[in-house]
Amino acid sequence: MDRMTRRGDRPLASLMRRWLAHWPALLLPLVAAGTINLLGTPVPQILIILAVCLAAVAPAESAKLTHLALFGYGAYGLFKLHSLEIYESMPVRYGLVTAARLTRPIPGGIQLTARTTGFAAMLGEAVLFLALAGCLLAVSDAPGGRAVRRAVAQLRGSDGEPRTVPPLLLIPVIFLCEELFSERLWFGGHSVSSVLALLAFAAALALIRWFPQLAAVAAVAGFLVLGLYGIPWGMRWVLSGGGYPGVGNAPHFGFVLLDGGSSELLAGLQGIVLLGFGAALAPRLLRWGADMQLAERAHTLTQRVDRLTRTRSDATSTAVAELRRIERDLHDGAQARLVAVGMSLRAAEQLMTASPEAALALIGEARETSSRALADLRDLVRGIYPPVLADRGLADAVRTLALDTPMPVETDITLDGEPPMPIAAAVYFGIAEILTNAVRHSGADKVEIGIGYAGGLLRATVTDDGVGGADASRGTGLAGVERRMATFDGLLAVSSPPGGPTIIALEVPCELDSTDAARTAWQEKSPASRA
Repeated sequence: MDRMTRRGDRPLASLMRRWLAHWPALLLPLVAAGTINLLGTPVPQILIILAVCLAAVAPAESAKLTHLALFGYGAYGLFKLHSLEIYESMPVRYGLVTAARLTRPIPGGIQLTARTTGFAAMLGEAVLFLALAGCLLAVSDAPGGRAVRRAVAQLRGSDGEPRTVPPLLLIPVIFLCEELFSERLWFGGHSVSSVLALLAFAAALALIRWFPQLAAVAAVAGFLVLGLYGIPWGMRWVLSGGGYPGVGNAPHFGFVLLDGGSSELLAGLQGIVLLGFGAALAPRLLRWGADMQLAERAHTLTQRVDRLTRTRSDATSTAVAELRRIERDLHDGAQARLVAVGMSLRAAEQLMTASPEAALALIGEARETSSRALADLRDLVRGIYPPVLADRGLADAVRTLALDTPMPVETDITLDGEPPMPIAAAVYFGIAEILTNAVRHSGADKVEIGIGYAGGLLRATVTDDGVGGADASRGTGLAGVERRMATFDGLLAVSSPPGGPTIIALEVPCELDSTDAARTAWQEKSPASRA
């Protein structure tokens, strides 16, 4: 029974783990429930059922929609708030707040609007939902989340980003400005003003995308101006001993509805915060160029470290594979032949007195076996460093390689010196592999090889007029050439459209030595020359 109970609990436990991993999905039904008093029946009930089903069945997808739902709920709250102030008379329950527009008659038949405290609380809730949506966006993989996380990193100076002014701050500045003039922009009865408001948002997005420094300057200037706008309201509250009663359509200043009384104090405090935030960000604008250069250098260094780490791992794996190949070749080739030589000589020694002719035959067989063993050793050494490369240098070695290729190969090699032996060997074997692929797979009639040196880079290109379609990512020999080049911080570039031609370039940074000195050093160090 316990085992059956545990088996039955597994789906529930798995679902609980999924909910905990995607906890924002649990907020989606709550947002849907908040529309009960905003929308007419049966729309809220349908939204709640859909939100619960989506959160239960697909919590990952539901979590990605939560911030959009919060954005929509906050924006709709602002819309209802403005509509209540202008033309609606029925109370509205928004979240935990009930807001209403009340009127009272005065002598002369005039209706005077009297606001309740629900307006300020409704404004605060709407802005809070918008802020919560932004926070969820920063921790999600939804579209726009990466931009928000980068803005936070720029603000804090983390994740490789310098402590600069995030251009994305221009969005809340535009929002605060448009809320300040919302009665004229959105509810003024003129479509031109609404179009201008939308164009302001579009211009802000364009500045953030293509002119980030200008967007950062505009954001800082906006915070300073908004701060200077809010501080006089606080001073007015202090000087009047509690503020003045508000009349008419009061403006919205961030989290505050300026309808008189304590709202003026809140506006002053909010102005101090905005002014201080803008003043703290302003010095960063003066260091913008230096910080961006530092960030670019840090990004480049990070990429280089990642590349070096990857190439070091590849070089280690290649070296281990090469050692295993040498060990296998020695064990299966030269070592086996030398063992056979020893056995033949031992048998000849035993037969020397009894059967001299048989002993001489065994000695001759041992001599032939030793010759094969020597040939195996030379082939093995040639696979490490070809003798022609050590004796004649890279240029002549590639020309010899071209002569041995069973198709016409033209060479254009201009080198004033010799690269270091490991780099020359990597380039030589890379060209050899490319020529082998051209012979086997390209169907080319002619191959051209060019090698030159400029700007501290040794560059080799191999061009054939074959059918094309070469790709280093398919696991062919080109992938091995690419790893060999990466060991020396080099690059392999392939251009091989269908139908050809195929152009493969090898590029590796190095310094050239004088030919005679480099060749002498090679001959002293190369095992191929000693063999």
